[in-house]
Formats: sequence, C-alpha cells, structure tokens
Amino acid sequence: MVVLTGVDKHFGDLHVLQGIDLTVSRGEVVVVIGPSGSGKSTLCRTINRLETIDSGTITIDGAPLPEEGRELARLRADVGMVFQSFNLFAHKTVLENVTLGPIKAKGTKPAQAREQAMALLERVGVANQADKLPAQLSGGQQQRVAIARALAMSPKVMLFDEPTSALDPEMINEVLDVMVSLAREGMTMIVVTHEMGFARKAAHRVVFMDGGQIVEEATPETFFTAPRSDRARDFLSKILTH
Repeated sequence: MVVLTGVDKHFGDLHVLQGIDLTVSRGEVVVVIGPSGSGKSTLCRTINRLETIDSGTITIDGAPLPEEGRELARLRADVGMVFQSFNLFAHKTVLENVTLGPIKAKGTKPAQAREQAMALLERVGVANQADKLPAQLSGGQQQRVAIARALAMSPKVMLFDEPTSALDPEMINEVLDVMVSLAREGMTMIVVTHEMGFARKAAHRVVFMDGGQIVEEATPETFFTAPRSDRARDFLSKILTH
C-alpha cells in the first residue's frame, strides 16, 4: 500500500532520512517510535509530500507520489493526516470542518456530506459538539474532530504524527481509543507516537528509528520484550522505567 525505497532527505547539512526502506501493507498498522530528532515526523510528512525527498521513491497504492497540482491534491485526499496540533479551521463549526473537504475536493452534495460527517462525529464520540467552534472544545475533542475530518475523505491510508503529544494526560486515552477502533476495523495506519501502550495494543509492527535510519522492525511483542539493537534497548530502558 505504501512503499518507501531508498528515501533520503536533508535539511541543510542535516541528513534527516538516510536510505529509508519501508513497506506498509493494506490494513496494516505500523507504529514508528524513536528518540526526538530521529526523523519520525519527517518520514510521516514525506508520505503525503508535506516534505519533499532528495532521492528515492515513495508509492501509494502502486502509484508514485505526484509532484504538485491536481494529482497531489488527489493523493492528499487518499492519505488522511492527523497532526499534533489539530489544524482545524477556527472560524468554522465542527460540522463545517468535517464537511469542507468532501464538498470542495470530492464534489459531495452538502446534504450528503453533512449526513456522513454526523456519522463520523458520532463514531469518534463528539456528535453533540457539531455546532460548536473548535475553541469551545477540549484538546481531546478537537483531535477526535481532526480524525473525523480525515476520515471524511475516505482515505486509503491514515497518517498520525504524534496525535496525542499536545494533549493533557486525561485526554490522551479518548483519542487513542478512537485510533485503536480504527485499527481494529482494518484501516491502514502509520502512527508516529510516544504512546507505547498504543503500540503494544494496536500495532502489527513497530519500526524503531534513530539518527535518520530504521534501526529495527519487529512485532510489538518481540520489540518490547527482546529488542535486537543496543539503541532500541537503551531507548526502551529510558522510557519504560519512567
């Protein structure tokens, strides 16, 4: 479904992605973890071309990433993205935030878009907030609206870039619960996160990055109980003891 081959990316002198090879199958949930600055978010952002790559190839569902223009807009409709910072339109209601994409990008009729949006808001547990503005919602509710908005485009794959890192601790689980249910329904997902509980519960595969490289890939069971590399062992010893 998503194939990265020999992907390199520099920011000036900093070589943030170094020869990345990664294949994510349809219906697979891949969780990307690693220390800060390891290239996880950059990796996530290259998959819908929010960041361009210097070399290598990325294909989605067999098609290479388009450069720009209409094809890129179409790709972004197929690849849902949920950010750290919600990125909702502040002056539009929750319902308008979720219907905007289907109406504008897919030509969905407004009444149908509203019906679908309400079903999605129900699914993520915020249907009763449909007429409010984002600022009237908690962070956890805003992030669930952001997930509904991405789902409204019927994406083939969902990217999550540290979706809970801006949330208060008590709100993290309400977002993770939605993500776990999506994973169980067979959504193809690539998730950059610090939430190890989510990785253990929902991931088919854990990808550990450090220094711009994929250091190891394994099932959650193997990765958390018997990591192969010293770097992964060191990382886990720091986070799992706190």
